[in-house]
Amino acid sequence: MKEKIAVIGTVGVPACYGGFETLVHQLVLHLNQQFDFTVYCSAHHYPKGERPRNWNNAKLVYLPLKANGVQSILYDILSIIHALFFADVLLILGVSGCIILPFVKLFRNKKVIVHIDGLEWKRAKWHPLAKAYLKFAEMIAVRFSDADIADNEAIRKYTALRYKSLSACIAYGGDQAEKVIANAQDFQNFPFLQKPYAFGVCRIEPENNIHLILEAFSTQENLPLVLVGNWDNSPYGQKLKQIYKGHSHLHLLDPIYENRPLNLIRSRCFCYIHGHSAGGTNPSLVEAMNLNLPIIAFDVIYNRCTTNEQAFYFKDHQSLNDLLQRLTKEEYQQCSHRMYDLAQTHYQWAQISQQYTSLINGIMEDYQKPEISSYPIPQHLIQPWETSQTIPEPAQKLA
Repeated sequence: MKEKIAVIGTVGVPACYGGFETLVHQLVLHLNQQFDFTVYCSAHHYPKGERPRNWNNAKLVYLPLKANGVQSILYDILSIIHALFFADVLLILGVSGCIILPFVKLFRNKKVIVHIDGLEWKRAKWHPLAKAYLKFAEMIAVRFSDADIADNEAIRKYTALRYKSLSACIAYGGDQAEKVIANAQDFQNFPFLQKPYAFGVCRIEPENNIHLILEAFSTQENLPLVLVGNWDNSPYGQKLKQIYKGHSHLHLLDPIYENRPLNLIRSRCFCYIHGHSAGGTNPSLVEAMNLNLPIIAFDVIYNRCTTNEQAFYFKDHQSLNDLLQRLTKEEYQQCSHRMYDLAQTHYQWAQISQQYTSLINGIMEDYQKPEISSYPIPQHLIQPWETSQTIPEPAQKLA
């Protein structure tokens, strides 16, 4: 009989939102013959006429709450309680509802895997009270789960030093991103496709350093910038849009949720600009790597680990501007080859799915989370955890 896996903490499937949703989407596609999935979905993101009860053999359960923001706490807690009545394994994505896990552990036959995501409590958007809550929830998640997942070696380093146990390190795949051949209508819809341009896609938040990127590109017009994001969702995005809307070589596009136009724009770009400074292995980054794009990334340990120290890195608008002025076409091409080779080795969904399979099978066979005191720590985990924006020593090479 197949193990029953309850997937908790995402907007739902089919994926229509972000990284966690794409993860679940791909796990269901790759593993629906091995496991019996139930995925909890937010009714807010799926109109009444678009709420199937099953998708690729996975059962879908809709809750009348939002999966993000403050409501995510109750959304996750209700999902966890419901899952206790049928699931063998609870796969919880994110820590916001994990304060209930001490109660869950009273049910000895239930196994819990928590994907802690990035260091959510460090994000600038949260109020100090929210940060304190998320930090506490993270501690509960790590200590009361049967296994926890870090999607980046830098996050694994953090949990090892903070909680004295080793997380499973499983990244994201990015091979669902595909190159698209443009047609005549595409060139009419997006005239910038006709010439080289830089590209980025992200939530418009300070931690993604959109202000630095726009400041750098605004001072040079040799390489236009196309930036896709939710500009109107915050005063930060609205202000930036107002400041830079007069620059004809800066194309600030609203969110694109359909795969074809998004893949069209990013697969044809000259280089990918990645400003994320928080989180772990950002899905948009590994997707760009799978598209054989040269990467210019903000200089933090997460991005260096993901790109194995083989991309180009900037710390501020001036260093980004310097890169844009200095890099040659040959250097861009060499970088794109390095990124693609890494993506083929480390960021494929078939490989990622098998890592999840091994972890699930392991905890069903009484897998014990390794404790630091009784486990040989890899050398790169011994170095002190850095909280600064930049990395002072070279990141460890990917295994």
